[in-house]
Amino acid sequence: MGSFLYRRVGQTLITLLLLTLLIFILARLTGDPTPLIMPSEATDADRAFFREHYGLDRSLPEQYFVFLGNILQGDFGVSFRYREPALGLVLQAIGPTLQLSGLSMLVAIAIGVPMGIGAAVIPESWFATSVRFYASLGQAMPSFWVALMLIVLFAITLPWFPSSGYGTAANFVLPAVTLGFYASASIALLTWANMTEALRSDFVQMQRVLGIPRRLIVLKHALRNAALPIVTYLGLQFGLLLSGAVVTERVFSWPGIGQLVVDAILNRDYPLVQACVLLTALLFIAINLAIDLLYAVLDPRIRA
Repeated sequence: MGSFLYRRVGQTLITLLLLTLLIFILARLTGDPTPLIMPSEATDADRAFFREHYGLDRSLPEQYFVFLGNILQGDFGVSFRYREPALGLVLQAIGPTLQLSGLSMLVAIAIGVPMGIGAAVIPESWFATSVRFYASLGQAMPSFWVALMLIVLFAITLPWFPSSGYGTAANFVLPAVTLGFYASASIALLTWANMTEALRSDFVQMQRVLGIPRRLIVLKHALRNAALPIVTYLGLQFGLLLSGAVVTERVFSWPGIGQLVVDAILNRDYPLVQACVLLTALLFIAINLAIDLLYAVLDPRIRA
């Protein structure tokens, strides 16, 4: 277990190092932020002072090493636009994003897992056909289109829920359903495939011969054997929900990291873009690492 842990942590650190370089390069490909940040009446001296103050007059390699050194000290720089520490702005915005992603994950599990189990138990039925259609539809439709259709139906035609905003339980409904719908489709298919394989295993067949009730076989024995790949996928899916929340937050005016990073990109706010992307990626990597360690605990073969 120790060697597995060290190996995974080492791979994670290398990934983070390469990620900082990629984020740094991509942020600067958007161009010089000075014309967007400085007012039109600013003089050349004012613009030169701005570039010098934020280190934009230095060479790119020097800027990168300064950026990397500051990150190691927990300093992501000061936002060009808001004149506040970029890390503080991201930490304020990441809370609503985590709330939305977590609730969307619960919605996806509550829909996808039962559908996958039911389709595996009765594969040749109208229910299995409906699950297959639902999964195809969920994976084919873009999240922004689903969001707009939900707004038209449940916020305009039937004014049951607000179309934007944050703070009440009603504000969570439409964004969470939008993200959960897409995730539930893939979860349903994965659960169906793994449950089908588990139900065909010799162990489960022996349980049937012994006369154990079908419900107990499905929910206790088969589901336990099928749980490992499902748990792994749920971790990956949660990370995808974090990234997918960018579009959904924009549609629903959700005050999360998606709104923040889009505004930062449009304003070429390098420190804020770097902080948003790096912390989101760090969270995604941490989730994957936790899932890998959990998988190693559940399956001793992985630790070999």
